[in-house]
Amino acid sequence: MINRRAFLGSVLVVSAPVALPGLASAAPAADLAPNVFVRLDGRGRITATVPKSDSGQGVRTVVALLVAEELVVDLDDVRVEQAPGDTARYGSQMTGGSGSVRQLDTPIRTAAATARCLLVAAAAARWGVPVEECAARDGAVHHRRRRLSYAELVRDAAALDPASVPVATLPPERWRLIGKTRAGRVDARDVVTGRARYGIDNRPRDALVAVVLRPPWIGARVTAVDDAAARAVPGVVAVTTLEPGTAGQGGVAVVARSTPEALRGREALRVTWSGGTPTADSRVWLDELEAALPAPAVAPGPVAFEATYRLPLLAHAPMEPMNATAHLTATGLTVWAPTQDPGGLRADLARRTGLAEAAVRVETSLMGGAFGRRFDNDAVLEAVACSRVAGAPVAVLWTRDDDTRHDSYRPMSAHRLSAVVDGSGVPTWRSHAVATWPLTVAPFLPPGFVRLNGDRFPYAVPGRVDVATLPAPLRTGFWRSVYAGHLQYAEEVFLSALGDRAGVDQVELRRRLLPADSRLRRVLDAAAARAGATPPGTRRGVACHDDYGSVCAVVADHADGRVRRVVAAVDVGLALHPSGVRAQVEGCVVDAMSTVFGAQVTVRDGRVVESSFRDYAWLRIDRAPEVDVVVVPSDAPVGGLGELAYPPAAAALASASGHEVTGMPVGVAIG
Repeated sequence: MINRRAFLGSVLVVSAPVALPGLASAAPAADLAPNVFVRLDGRGRITATVPKSDSGQGVRTVVALLVAEELVVDLDDVRVEQAPGDTARYGSQMTGGSGSVRQLDTPIRTAAATARCLLVAAAAARWGVPVEECAARDGAVHHRRRRLSYAELVRDAAALDPASVPVATLPPERWRLIGKTRAGRVDARDVVTGRARYGIDNRPRDALVAVVLRPPWIGARVTAVDDAAARAVPGVVAVTTLEPGTAGQGGVAVVARSTPEALRGREALRVTWSGGTPTADSRVWLDELEAALPAPAVAPGPVAFEATYRLPLLAHAPMEPMNATAHLTATGLTVWAPTQDPGGLRADLARRTGLAEAAVRVETSLMGGAFGRRFDNDAVLEAVACSRVAGAPVAVLWTRDDDTRHDSYRPMSAHRLSAVVDGSGVPTWRSHAVATWPLTVAPFLPPGFVRLNGDRFPYAVPGRVDVATLPAPLRTGFWRSVYAGHLQYAEEVFLSALGDRAGVDQVELRRRLLPADSRLRRVLDAAAARAGATPPGTRRGVACHDDYGSVCAVVADHADGRVRRVVAAVDVGLALHPSGVRAQVEGCVVDAMSTVFGAQVTVRDGRVVESSFRDYAWLRIDRAPEVDVVVVPSDAPVGGLGELAYPPAAAALASASGHEVTGMPVGVAIG
């Protein structure tokens, strides 16, 4: 969370005099830059600096929208600039936990309001009139029939002491953009026309290119390398062995002047491997997890129903494979990388290289998908190691097969649930036993993280969750919604099974178990109302989720062998950018359909079987259902969203499938 110190004094009490120090780096004298997030140049052009990474979730648009709102200009009048990694300057830059908008709403609005109030104060001083008689709008400050453009006021405003100017954000009745449906995305045109620069594009013109021959089975290490043929390939300039841990996942890197030359060099390598687990099998891992399930809790009465669910490994599969560029010199390091934590990466690289943090620069860009994968810095460490050997900037590129077979996967898990029910079949007690693996990319997580992160059971049914955590046999990491995607999936599928056994409507079952005045009950009712009566011949699935300060309910209809319609109702507090809300929910539904109806990662003979979208099948557009997103009005604070809809969408889709649900994928035998 961005605190007062990290925000450099810019997040202060609204309507009180505030002190907003200038940028740490020198800005031109004609610029108005009262804080690290907003700058107006001598021509009045507005730049919003975005400290969080954008992987498609739209944080750049939200930041620009908040700045445009407070400066009373159009969204198109705000230019967006991505911040480099620098936690001392920007606070935490971690992009995860559905926290970006929640953390930035108040700081960004306050930052832009500060610039507006300074401009208004400068105009009032020039005219010799009270500040209260002046108003900012459309890029100018107005007083009766007079106006001064922001460009005309920038120098005067920059000369004012921010501590002497009272700052107040605009009240809701004056909002023109916040919560309105007409606001588009600031980078949409660049994305669809190919002008947007992603990590894979973001490198110096003279950068060399490296690809890595990676371990053929889990945990294998290089024993011997015959690189003569690889070095003989035209364009190849270096071959180097990468040590696991210090240089990513390990392997042999070929550095060349172009991507085709690097790939040809990799094909020419002859490498001997040893160690690891060449007989590993994901079927065995699932059996081991099920055998390790904690003993069931002692029930207060006869157990009416018990079910076991098994969830497979999942890859992240971002559309932009992993990549990074690094230039390491004797005096400094510059990294160009799509990362979910630029500030954290900078600190980690300083520690690993022994450089002062001030000598390390991390430039991030748009990310073509992340979903938790880009918390892992393996590609960056490979690039740094290659640059050290080549003595030049090196871009490490992963192929799609590399990305699928060497991911930090969502862990497997096994679940056993049981329930006591009343005379109508409604549960009165529950038990949930879980066995899974920790996240190897985050060994710093506290004990009990699985339950703390994943147990979001929202219903009035007493019970307990018990977790057994086994050592992970391969790399595991954060995956959209993390452990809630395991625990809440199992809980909601189990609750639906109880409703089916009792002959109770799925919406009505949940309504009975939720307080009438709860936010979750309201979104459930909204989703049910929008979905309407269940069409003849249709099987309906329902699920709810309460997390990240937001709530969501999903209704899915399945008929004739396919999902026909999905209705999702969400209450995210103040919906700053409604079209962005809808896009996030639609993305979660696509991920849910993909994983529920087929996508999984399997391991045979120590190797990941799946290699690409050929066999790690993601939803195709011709199978996509109608997705109807209802944004429920709310006076709650701004909530998180990016991961919110995945667990309930997956559970609702599975329950609607018509198959007996024993895990995920539904109707597909694991192994």
